Amino acid sequence: MRGKMSETQINYQEYCLSPWEWLQALVLGIGAAGLVSYTFYRSVIAFLVMLIPAAYAPRYMKTIWKERRLRQLESQFKEAIQMLSAALSAGISVENAIVSCKRELEMMYGPRGMMPREFAYMIQQMNMNRPVEELMNDFAARTGLEEVENFARIFQIAKRSGGQLVPIIRHTVQIMDDRFQVKEEIRTLTASKQFEQKVMNAMPFLMILYIDYTSPGFFTAMYETVMGKIVMTGCLAAYLVSCWLSRKILDIKVAS
Repeated sequence: MRGKMSETQINYQEYCLSPWEWLQALVLGIGAAGLVSYTFYRSVIAFLVMLIPAAYAPRYMKTIWKERRLRQLESQFKEAIQMLSAALSAGISVENAIVSCKRELEMMYGPRGMMPREFAYMIQQMNMNRPVEELMNDFAARTGLEEVENFARIFQIAKRSGGQLVPIIRHTVQIMDDRFQVKEEIRTLTASKQFEQKVMNAMPFLMILYIDYTSPGFFTAMYETVMGKIVMTGCLAAYLVSCWLSRKILDIKVAS
Protein backbone atom coordinates (compact mmCIF):
# COMPACT_ATOMS: atom_id res chain seq x y z
CA MET A 1 0.00 0.00 0.00
CA ARG A 2 1.97 2.97 -1.24
CA GLY A 3 -0.28 5.97 -1.60
CA LYS A 4 0.65 9.56 -2.12
CA MET A 5 2.76 10.85 0.74
CA SER A 6 1.39 13.68 2.83
CA GLU A 7 3.34 16.89 2.49
CA THR A 8 2.48 18.11 5.97
CA GLN A 9 2.94 14.96 8.04
CA ILE A 10 5.96 12.88 9.01
CA ASN A 11 7.26 10.24 6.66
CA TYR A 12 8.26 7.61 9.22
CA GLN A 13 10.29 5.68 6.66
CA GLU A 14 12.82 8.50 6.73
CA TYR A 15 14.62 10.04 9.70
CA CYS A 16 16.16 13.50 9.54
CA LEU A 17 18.84 14.14 12.14
CA SER A 18 18.65 17.39 14.05
CA PRO A 19 21.92 19.36 14.39
CA TRP A 20 22.24 18.13 17.99
CA GLU A 21 21.64 14.48 16.99
CA TRP A 22 24.14 14.78 14.14
CA LEU A 23 26.76 16.23 16.52
CA GLN A 24 26.00 13.58 19.12
CA ALA A 25 26.41 10.77 16.58
CA LEU A 26 29.64 12.26 15.25
CA VAL A 27 31.10 12.54 18.76
CA LEU A 28 30.18 8.90 19.41
CA GLY A 29 31.88 7.89 16.17
CA ILE A 30 35.05 9.81 17.01
CA GLY A 31 35.04 8.35 20.52
CA ALA A 32 34.68 4.82 19.13
CA ALA A 33 37.53 5.48 16.68
CA GLY A 34 39.71 6.70 19.52
CA LEU A 35 38.89 3.69 21.71
CA VAL A 36 39.54 1.15 18.93
CA SER A 37 42.77 2.77 17.75
CA TYR A 38 44.13 3.07 21.30
CA THR A 39 43.14 -0.46 22.34
CA PHE A 40 44.30 -2.31 19.23
CA TYR A 41 47.07 -0.13 17.77
CA ARG A 42 48.20 2.70 20.08
CA SER A 43 48.81 4.74 16.96
CA VAL A 44 47.83 8.25 15.89
CA ILE A 45 47.92 7.11 12.26
CA ALA A 46 45.45 4.33 13.11
CA PHE A 47 43.21 6.89 14.78
CA LEU A 48 43.25 9.08 11.67
CA VAL A 49 42.38 6.06 9.53
CA MET A 50 39.57 5.13 11.92
CA LEU A 51 38.07 8.59 11.46
CA ILE A 52 37.01 7.54 7.94
CA PRO A 53 34.46 4.93 9.11
CA ALA A 54 33.65 7.19 12.09
CA ALA A 55 32.28 9.71 9.59
CA TYR A 56 29.49 7.23 8.88
CA ALA A 57 28.38 7.24 12.52
CA PRO A 58 25.51 9.72 11.89
CA ARG A 59 24.13 7.43 9.17
CA TYR A 60 24.37 4.41 11.48
CA MET A 61 22.76 6.22 14.41
CA LYS A 62 20.02 7.50 12.10
CA THR A 63 19.07 3.87 11.41
CA ILE A 64 19.07 3.07 15.15
CA TRP A 65 16.93 6.10 16.03
CA LYS A 66 14.57 5.43 13.13
CA GLU A 67 13.96 1.86 14.36
CA ARG A 68 13.35 3.16 17.89
CA ARG A 69 10.82 5.69 16.60
CA LEU A 70 9.02 2.98 14.61
CA ARG A 71 8.79 0.79 17.73
CA GLN A 72 7.28 3.70 19.65
CA LEU A 73 4.85 4.37 16.80
CA GLU A 74 3.88 0.71 16.68
CA SER A 75 3.15 0.73 20.43
CA GLN A 76 1.05 3.90 20.16
CA PHE A 77 -0.79 2.52 17.13
CA LYS A 78 -1.69 -0.60 19.12
CA GLU A 79 -3.30 1.54 21.81
CA ALA A 80 -5.04 3.69 19.19
CA ILE A 81 -6.73 0.84 17.32
CA GLN A 82 -7.84 -0.76 20.59
CA MET A 83 -9.48 2.53 21.57
CA LEU A 84 -10.98 2.84 18.09
CA SER A 85 -12.41 -0.67 18.25
CA ALA A 86 -13.93 -0.01 21.68
CA ALA A 87 -15.49 3.25 20.48
CA LEU A 88 -16.97 1.60 17.37
CA SER A 89 -18.37 -1.23 19.51
CA ALA A 90 -20.16 1.40 21.60
CA GLY A 91 -22.05 2.51 18.49
CA ILE A 92 -20.04 5.66 17.75
CA SER A 93 -19.42 6.56 14.12
CA VAL A 94 -15.92 6.23 12.72
CA GLU A 95 -15.40 9.99 12.53
CA ASN A 96 -16.57 10.60 16.10
CA ALA A 97 -14.57 7.59 17.31
CA ILE A 98 -11.39 9.15 15.94
CA VAL A 99 -12.18 12.41 17.77
CA SER A 100 -12.76 10.49 21.00
CA CYS A 101 -9.59 8.44 20.58
CA LYS A 102 -7.54 11.56 19.95
CA ARG A 103 -8.51 12.98 23.34
CA GLU A 104 -7.62 9.72 25.11
CA LEU A 105 -4.33 9.43 23.27
CA GLU A 106 -3.39 12.97 24.24
CA MET A 107 -3.91 12.03 27.87
CA MET A 108 -1.52 9.08 27.43
CA TYR A 109 1.19 10.52 25.19
CA GLY A 110 0.60 14.27 25.22
CA PRO A 111 -0.43 16.44 22.27
CA ARG A 112 3.04 16.02 20.72
CA GLY A 113 2.78 12.22 20.66
CA MET A 114 2.89 10.57 17.25
CA MET A 115 -0.60 9.05 17.23
CA PRO A 116 -2.30 12.10 18.82
CA ARG A 117 -0.77 14.23 16.06
CA GLU A 118 -1.85 11.76 13.39
CA PHE A 119 -5.43 11.67 14.69
CA ALA A 120 -5.48 15.47 14.95
CA TYR A 121 -4.42 15.63 11.31
CA MET A 122 -7.11 13.11 10.34
CA ILE A 123 -9.76 15.21 12.10
CA GLN A 124 -8.55 18.33 10.30
CA GLN A 125 -8.67 16.57 6.93
CA MET A 126 -12.08 15.00 7.63
CA ASN A 127 -13.42 18.50 8.21
CA MET A 128 -12.24 19.21 4.65
CA ASN A 129 -14.32 16.24 3.43
CA ARG A 130 -11.46 13.80 2.88
CA PRO A 131 -12.60 10.16 3.34
CA VAL A 132 -11.29 8.54 6.50
CA GLU A 133 -10.15 5.44 4.61
CA GLU A 134 -8.01 7.64 2.35
CA LEU A 135 -6.42 9.18 5.46
CA MET A 136 -5.74 5.72 6.87
CA ASN A 137 -4.06 4.74 3.60
CA ASP A 138 -1.95 7.88 3.69
CA PHE A 139 -0.87 7.14 7.26
CA ALA A 140 -0.03 3.52 6.41
CA ALA A 141 2.05 4.58 3.40
CA ARG A 142 4.07 6.96 5.55
CA THR A 143 4.78 4.42 8.29
CA GLY A 144 5.84 1.46 6.18
CA LEU A 145 4.73 -0.80 9.05
CA GLU A 146 3.09 -4.04 7.95
CA GLU A 147 0.52 -3.97 10.77
CA VAL A 148 -0.61 -0.45 9.88
CA GLU A 149 -0.84 -1.28 6.18
CA ASN A 150 -2.88 -4.42 6.87
CA PHE A 151 -5.27 -2.52 9.14
CA ALA A 152 -5.71 0.31 6.62
CA ARG A 153 -6.38 -2.19 3.82
CA ILE A 154 -8.99 -4.10 5.83
CA PHE A 155 -10.53 -0.87 7.09
CA GLN A 156 -10.89 0.43 3.54
CA ILE A 157 -12.50 -2.79 2.30
CA ALA A 158 -14.94 -2.96 5.23
CA LYS A 159 -15.85 0.74 4.98
CA ARG A 160 -16.49 0.76 1.24
CA SER A 161 -18.23 -2.60 1.03
CA GLY A 162 -20.84 -1.50 3.54
CA GLY A 163 -20.34 -4.72 5.47
CA GLN A 164 -20.24 -5.36 9.18
CA LEU A 165 -17.58 -2.77 9.95
CA VAL A 166 -17.56 -3.19 13.73
CA PRO A 167 -17.17 -7.02 13.84
CA ILE A 168 -14.53 -6.91 11.11
CA ILE A 169 -12.51 -4.20 12.89
CA ARG A 170 -12.88 -5.97 16.24
CA HIS A 171 -11.65 -9.25 14.76
CA THR A 172 -8.76 -7.49 13.00
CA VAL A 173 -7.73 -5.70 16.18
CA GLN A 174 -7.78 -8.99 18.09
CA ILE A 175 -5.49 -10.65 15.56
CA MET A 176 -3.13 -7.67 15.56
CA ASP A 177 -3.13 -7.58 19.35
CA ASP A 178 -2.02 -11.22 19.39
CA ARG A 179 0.88 -10.35 17.10
CA PHE A 180 1.83 -7.37 19.26
CA GLN A 181 1.85 -9.62 22.32
CA VAL A 182 4.12 -12.12 20.58
CA LYS A 183 6.51 -9.31 19.69
CA GLU A 184 6.52 -8.02 23.26
CA GLU A 185 7.19 -11.51 24.60
CA ILE A 186 10.11 -11.90 22.19
CA ARG A 187 11.54 -8.53 23.23
CA THR A 188 11.17 -9.48 26.90
CA LEU A 189 12.83 -12.87 26.41
CA THR A 190 15.73 -11.40 24.42
CA ALA A 191 16.25 -8.34 26.65
CA SER A 192 18.64 -10.20 28.98
CA LYS A 193 20.53 -11.64 26.00
CA GLN A 194 20.86 -8.20 24.47
CA PHE A 195 22.31 -6.93 27.74
CA GLU A 196 24.73 -9.86 27.79
CA GLN A 197 25.66 -9.03 24.21
CA LYS A 198 26.54 -5.45 25.18
CA VAL A 199 28.64 -6.69 28.10
CA MET A 200 30.46 -9.19 25.89
CA ASN A 201 31.08 -6.51 23.27
CA ALA A 202 32.80 -4.40 25.92
CA MET A 203 34.85 -7.27 27.40
CA PRO A 204 37.75 -7.29 24.86
CA PHE A 205 38.42 -3.60 25.49
CA LEU A 206 38.16 -4.00 29.26
CA MET A 207 40.45 -7.04 29.29
CA ILE A 208 43.14 -5.45 27.12
CA LEU A 209 43.08 -2.17 29.05
CA TYR A 210 43.07 -3.98 32.41
CA ILE A 211 46.03 -6.22 31.52
CA ASP A 212 47.92 -3.27 30.08
CA TYR A 213 47.27 -1.26 33.26
CA THR A 214 48.23 -4.04 35.69
CA SER A 215 51.14 -5.35 33.58
CA PRO A 216 52.72 -2.43 31.70
CA GLY A 217 54.55 -3.49 28.56
CA PHE A 218 52.71 -6.83 28.26
CA PHE A 219 51.35 -5.90 24.83
CA THR A 220 54.39 -3.97 23.61
CA ALA A 221 55.24 -6.56 20.97
CA MET A 222 51.66 -6.43 19.66
CA TYR A 223 51.88 -2.68 19.07
CA GLU A 224 55.48 -2.30 17.87
CA THR A 225 56.05 -5.28 15.57
CA VAL A 226 54.57 -5.95 12.15
CA MET A 227 53.37 -9.42 13.14
CA GLY A 228 51.79 -8.01 16.30
CA LYS A 229 49.88 -5.41 14.30
CA ILE A 230 48.67 -8.11 11.90
CA VAL A 231 47.46 -10.22 14.82
CA MET A 232 45.67 -7.26 16.39
CA THR A 233 44.05 -6.43 13.05
CA GLY A 234 42.83 -10.03 12.81
CA CYS A 235 41.46 -9.82 16.36
CA LEU A 236 39.67 -6.58 15.50
CA ALA A 237 38.15 -8.15 12.38
CA ALA A 238 36.98 -11.18 14.37
CA TYR A 239 35.51 -8.86 17.01
CA LEU A 240 33.56 -6.86 14.42
CA VAL A 241 32.22 -10.04 12.79
CA SER A 242 31.10 -11.40 16.17
CA CYS A 243 29.28 -8.13 16.95
CA TRP A 244 27.50 -8.29 13.60
CA LEU A 245 26.53 -11.95 14.08
CA SER A 246 25.22 -11.41 17.61
CA ARG A 247 23.07 -8.52 16.39
CA LYS A 248 21.66 -10.65 13.55
CA ILE A 249 20.93 -13.58 15.88
CA LEU A 250 18.96 -11.40 18.31
CA ASP A 251 17.07 -9.59 15.54
CA ILE A 252 14.02 -11.87 15.57
CA LYS A 253 11.18 -11.07 13.18
CA VAL A 254 7.56 -12.12 13.63
CA ALA A 255 6.27 -13.59 10.38
CA SER A 256 2.82 -12.67 9.09
